[in-house]
Order: sequence, then structure tokens, then C-alpha cells
Amino acid sequence: MSASDASSDALGGRFLTTHWSLVVAARDRDSPQAQEALGSLCRTYWYPLYAFIRRQGHDADQAQDLTQEFFARLLEKDFLAAVDRAKGRFRSWLLAACKHFLANERDRARAQKRGGDRVLLSIDPAAAERRYGGELAHGETPERLFERRWALALLEQVLARLRDDYAAAGKGLLFERLKFTLTGDRGAVAYRPLGVELGLSEGAVKVAIYRLRQRYRELLREEIARTVHDPGHVEEEIQDLFSAFSA
Repeated sequence: MSASDASSDALGGRFLTTHWSLVVAARDRDSPQAQEALGSLCRTYWYPLYAFIRRQGHDADQAQDLTQEFFARLLEKDFLAAVDRAKGRFRSWLLAACKHFLANERDRARAQKRGGDRVLLSIDPAAAERRYGGELAHGETPERLFERRWALALLEQVLARLRDDYAAAGKGLLFERLKFTLTGDRGAVAYRPLGVELGLSEGAVKVAIYRLRQRYRELLREEIARTVHDPGHVEEEIQDLFSAFSA
């Protein structure tokens, strides 16, 4: 999945407005770009909500079914009329919408009212359960698990955008060999061997790493800015993003 946003200025399948703008635009049934982008957004963030639903006590089949139905309702605009961008954070709104959906679904016979034609997400049940199996050792609350998985999905999207940037510039190999420096200890980087492998001087490797990290930070801020209504909340959201990984 990719967290693309809706805009008339789409570039290479990536849309450049905020998630809030995307949701508000998707109220318009005559906006195919917004619908495509909203579907893409759903495919990006289905797992954080799947994990949240599983942690609420639903089994794997129920969680898959409920996740599918939630996004089906979202795409059909059942929830979009109540969107309030002033609430600020898209992830908070999405989680609240999911909680509201689950409360309404609790007493319904889900299986009878869902058909295969409503499946809008390609969820691999076995893969989803393998991922969820890795969550069990953490013992987190459903909300905490959602926050952590949301953060991971966002960082994966940033990394994918960065990879695409380098590939488009013919620097795919450079990215693959240097991407470990985005999270590793810079002092432990063996610049000289990397330079020999890449045909660069030691100084050029240092510059390449600096530029990679700089671009990563830029893309991270862009992605986060798309999930908040007020640009002034970006720094706070960055702090929350990384706090999601703390114990």
C-alpha cells in the first residue's frame, strides 16, 4: 500500500495534498482522482487498524472482515460527512472513526451482509497474522499498537519515496548501499570500503550520506504535514511519531 494523496498535480501516481484534503475531496462522487487516492491511502494504513481490531479481542477472520467493511464504508462516504479538519490529526480521526464503526457493528450479523463484491483491500490473511503474531510479545493496548504501526507505515512510505527519488535519478545502487545509514550509527560507517565499492572518494561518500539523510528528513516532514491540518503541529507530530517506538 502507498499513502498517496489527491491532487490535480499528481506526479508518477503520487498525489501532493494532505490526507485531510483527500478525505474532504472524496465527498465528491465525481472526483475519480480523490477516490483513487483515498483507496491508496486505505491500502497503506489497513494494517494499523487491523492490528487495533485484533487487539480488541476479535479473531483473525473477524478482524479481516471488519477491516474490509470499515474501509468499504469509508470509501462509500458513510463517514466522510462528519469529517472535521479542525480536529487536526488524520490518524486520530481515523482511529476514532474505527472505534465508532466497531461500536455500531458489535450487535450486527456481519457475515450475512458482506459479499465478495465489497472487498476493496487485498489483505493476505496469513501475512496479516504473521505480522500480528510479532505484536503479541509487546502487550500493548489496542491504541498504543495502532500508534506504533501507524508510525511504521508512515516511515515505510517515506523510505519508499526516497528509494523512488534515487531510482529516478539513476542512483538506485547508491541508495541501497547507503540506506542503512538512515538509522545506524554514523560513526560506525566504513567510508573507505563503501567508496571503493561505489567508485567514490571517502569525502564523496560522506557527502552522499549527508544528502541522503537530508532528503529523508525533508520527505518525513512532507509526509507528516499531510496528516495534520495545521502546519504548526508538524514538530509535535514528529515527536509523537518517534515516541511510538519507546517502551
